[in-house]
Amino acid sequence: MKRICSIYKSPRKNEMYLYVLKSDALKKVPADLLMAFGPPMHTFDLVLSPERKLSREDIDQVLANLDKQGYHLQMPPAEDEYIEHLPEELLRRNDPL
Repeated sequence: MKRICSIYKSPRKNEMYLYVLKSDALKKVPADLLMAFGPPMHTFDLVLSPERKLSREDIDQVLANLDKQGYHLQMPPAEDEYIEHLPEELLRRNDPL
């Protein structure tokens, strides 16, 4: 089943996103989560279906969370993932002498 989803980014945490059903907007997101997330900044709307691929999230989990709780929170990648992709030159610059 297709769902029209609105994606919001957090102004407080880089690469943290909140997926909600467009028709519900932010109504089903708990107040505590919204406080921690910061004022949501709408980034775009997206049609989600089981066939769609997402770059960092499992589509089945996103759809399940939307059905079950009315939202899906995408957390930023772990710092290890950032470090993994840094060029060797940058890593060497940070080595203690």
